[in-house]
Amino acid sequence: MNDTHDPRQNHLLAALPADEYARLLPHLEGVPMPLGHVLYEPGVQMRHVYFPTTCIVSLLYVMEDGASAEIAVVGNEGIVGVSLFMGGESTTSRAVVQSDGYAYRLKAQLLKDEFFRAGPMQRLLLRYTQALLTQMAQTAVCNRHHSLDQQFCRWLLLSLDRLSSNELVMTQELIANMLGVRREGVTEAAGNVQRAGLISYNRGRITVLDRPGLEARACECYAVVKKEFDRLLPYGADS
Repeated sequence: MNDTHDPRQNHLLAALPADEYARLLPHLEGVPMPLGHVLYEPGVQMRHVYFPTTCIVSLLYVMEDGASAEIAVVGNEGIVGVSLFMGGESTTSRAVVQSDGYAYRLKAQLLKDEFFRAGPMQRLLLRYTQALLTQMAQTAVCNRHHSLDQQFCRWLLLSLDRLSSNELVMTQELIANMLGVRREGVTEAAGNVQRAGLISYNRGRITVLDRPGLEARACECYAVVKKEFDRLLPYGADS
């Protein structure tokens, strides 16, 4: 395994007390996460949960006709597979890698055993789940009431919060799938934000040039989600 990879790059794992982390460490398996890789399909039994470190995973709801829309993004702040410890063995959404990188996975039964110890891991996972539900609810509201420009800025900020750089590699087609809109709409929204001097977008590579300006252009939904994550997850062992 590459020495640059460390499970504690994931904030949930880093927040565990030393003894809890030491108990999990031998069971954490590092896995590469290529762009477009599907972790879960709707209705399929989950065998692992994933702790992203340098990748971003998108949770998508897929319609019968194949159309899809993103309901949440998960990166180094969280875990992919909350349904498992909330009482289900499957989910109604698809989990797909939105930005490639690395993650650590843990077998489903081991995660459930750890959760039902009712210790620090359980408290962290429950708080994270509450924050994730806020993100899902705010995404639904945003998609209904705000402009595509605002949705694009919100999506971009949430994604960048989960990366260690100010760049994101993402084609317009993939962004359109995430937002549940036509590619032409993404082209227009990205062009508007670029002309405002907030981003540089070339050959699928988005670079943020003015973060405060991007936050000002986004709707209130980004700030609501970020505030809730910051409130619930200070990521301290005694949180």
